[in-house]
Amino acid sequence: MHLNVKERGENVATFRWINVRLMEILSAWVPTTPEMEVKLVFGTHIWDQAQHADSFGKRTHELRLPLQHSQEPVAEYVRFLSDLAATTDTTKRIAGYYDCVLPGLERRYRDYIERVDALLDGPTLRIVERVLFDIPRMAKESRTLRDEVPAVRLADANWLEELCRREGAVQNLVVRQPASQAA
Repeated sequence: MHLNVKERGENVATFRWINVRLMEILSAWVPTTPEMEVKLVFGTHIWDQAQHADSFGKRTHELRLPLQHSQEPVAEYVRFLSDLAATTDTTKRIAGYYDCVLPGLERRYRDYIERVDALLDGPTLRIVERVLFDIPRMAKESRTLRDEVPAVRLADANWLEELCRREGAVQNLVVRQPASQAA
């Protein structure tokens, strides 16, 4: 069964919230990350996240929500992102963002594509396809960074495994709003 307009709006508003939050996380990390090469990669990806958030935000209005409307995801995912944001080790920041968060979002975006009618939600699908084009590029740039600056490679594989377990344990990101709040 395909998502209705209200459900699509909630998903898009949640995607916007997540992209804004990821932009904020990267922005907060830039001044506290000592490696210049890492700052430059984060800076580029702040812009990518801002573009994604803006595109989703424009789409919310077309789905009967306010322009640039954001909807906070479920509490477990908010905690997950807060814990990631508090990470101070550069190697964990890079691995957490590029090897856990982005692949998790890619999986969730692909799931969204499967749950909507391509004709009825074509504009959202074009936004998601753009994001799905950017995610592998961002991941590739992070791999290049780690190849060029081996000191920023993660040594603690268990930490990343646990982080990815937490991300994957959150089955659904969207908090369903009562009908009166969605209008």
